[in-house]
Amino acid sequence: MPGSVRQLMIQVTRINHLPLVLNSDLIEHLESTPDTVISLTNGQKLVVRESVDEVVKRVIEFRRSIQVPNFPPDPYG
Repeated sequence: MPGSVRQLMIQVTRINHLPLVLNSDLIEHLESTPDTVISLTNGQKLVVRESVDEVVKRVIEFRRSIQVPNFPPDPYG
């Protein structure tokens, strides 16, 4: 996300087209039934428009973004 504030969670779209920002640490497992169902650690289930592969991709991108510090270049080298 060049030029924007770093995203803190992943965004998905509920089946009714409403956006939802989700803490990916709460994801227990994903199912394709054929709709994508996200089961959370608190027992809640969310049905979203994104595919399982897309949700996994967003989680991986999010995890990478928080593990790699975004320091400015070292002026000395």
